[in-house]
Amino acid sequence: MMTINPYEFDQRKLHRLMLGSIAPRPIAFASTVDKDGNPNLSPFSFFNAFGVNPTTLIFSPARRGRDNTTKDTFKNLKQVPEVVINVVNFALVQQVSLASTEYARGVNEFTKAGLTTIASETIRPFRVAESPVQFECKVRQIIETGDGPGAANLIICEILRMHINKEVLDEKGEIDVEKIDLVGRHGGNFYVRAHGAANFIVPKPLAEPGIGIDALPEKIKHHQLLCGNDLGQLGNLSGFPDEEMLIQLKAKKPANQAVEATIKQAKALISENKPDEALAVLMAWL
Repeated sequence: MMTINPYEFDQRKLHRLMLGSIAPRPIAFASTVDKDGNPNLSPFSFFNAFGVNPTTLIFSPARRGRDNTTKDTFKNLKQVPEVVINVVNFALVQQVSLASTEYARGVNEFTKAGLTTIASETIRPFRVAESPVQFECKVRQIIETGDGPGAANLIICEILRMHINKEVLDEKGEIDVEKIDLVGRHGGNFYVRAHGAANFIVPKPLAEPGIGIDALPEKIKHHQLLCGNDLGQLGNLSGFPDEEMLIQLKAKKPANQAVEATIKQAKALISENKPDEALAVLMAWL
């Protein structure tokens, strides 16, 4: 295990290690204007949502590590405390990357990146038409965490309007993860696409408490072929198989089936989102 004291470690390397390990991060494609109405558009992956009452989005146009300067977005927000946060999907990601180029102040990134402006309803900055979801926000507070290279500037925003492209909604009016096709940031030049096999379901143990891994039979919870994710899904079950089911399964156990084959069958059931059946097989056949 590598242990780092951040106060005694190279700052640039620490930054890369943080970005590589705190990921994937959603991207705030932030649209702002200066006091003269000149637009600016730039992406930030130090971003997330933090509450709904009041609505709270926070992103950070941090001070540059190489020369301790601040970005145009931050300067604009000091002048006009309003911002549109546009979400980034796969269809948009290359244009977003282009807009991250550090053009001279006053250059219009909408034009450079070939993006379409839409007037906001409540604030001055424009929305990005190509973004599937756009948040018009007022800035409630700016927190400058330091004045040295790499220091965060927390922009605490309140949503005034939320615009959603209906094409990314499901039949219930909720966001469909496949249709919205979001992307996130890793470290370096790596991104991640939240699409297809990258999306999976983990049932939340909210309705009834799970039995817990500690309650599983010893031969199951300590079996070397069952990984933490396997055991986590078994431990998330609200109860054990009933005795009648176990008796019936024991009668159906294939003759001379090896332990490895039983584990393989149980893991297949877990992968099919049938952990209750998997636990029954394991308890009956191991």
